[in-house]
Amino acid sequence: MSKGNIRLLSDTLAKARAEDRAALVAYLPAGFPTVDGGIEAVKAVIAGGADVVEVGLPHSDPVLDGAVIQTADDIALRGGVRIADVLRTVREAHEATGAPVLVMTYWNPIDRYGPERFAAELAEAGGAGCILPDLPVQESAPWREHADKHGLATVFVVAPSSKDARLATITAAGSGFVYAASLMGVTGTRESVGNEAQELVRRTRATTELPVCVGLGVSNAVQAKEVAGFADGVIVGSAFVKLLLDAPDLPAGLAAVRALAGELAEGVRRS
Repeated sequence: MSKGNIRLLSDTLAKARAEDRAALVAYLPAGFPTVDGGIEAVKAVIAGGADVVEVGLPHSDPVLDGAVIQTADDIALRGGVRIADVLRTVREAHEATGAPVLVMTYWNPIDRYGPERFAAELAEAGGAGCILPDLPVQESAPWREHADKHGLATVFVVAPSSKDARLATITAAGSGFVYAASLMGVTGTRESVGNEAQELVRRTRATTELPVCVGLGVSNAVQAKEVAGFADGVIVGSAFVKLLLDAPDLPAGLAAVRALAGELAEGVRRS
């Protein structure tokens, strides 16, 4: 039985902490702008300085995602992206870079595909785990059993609205890290990430030893530095996707995402 890379994920986050910095976690959807282009984009963000990558599984009803990622998902879906392409993206990106690669997905596509089959194939592709923003923790035990068996992390999302008791339930069930959504609402770039996120990290840390990574709203090195001051990881997605959407061609887009990853990697160094 193949084993996933939860250990690599944990070691990577621990290494960042040992270097007194936050980890840089990049998000990119699979199949965007094409399957091959998406694989190159993942390699580019890692080459630029991302420590961990989340590969998005494009979905027709992405409730957590803002306009930028919805646009990219639409392009990927119109291009005919399949779960096999998502797994191939994980495999090729991980093999090329050695970095931990997770899949971020809504529950419905996995449920339809077969949770056990998905866990086995993700592990076999070298995946480090899954981020499941809409899977209720109280319904997650069957999935977590498959994930544990295959050496995969199950990352849950907490939000400022989560009460303390709820936070404790979520973090007790999760593994790898905790994804702290810095504000209510959908993904996208924001002017400020701010106090709500810092308070959420403080409350989450009170319930768990897991690293806490903050996403939703970080788009530049100044914001990355701000979040790195209180979080274990800084998650950036829409800013990378927007560069690819706005680029005149793929090589220009790849150069732009690699450059932004480099700036953000400087930003997450706290000194």
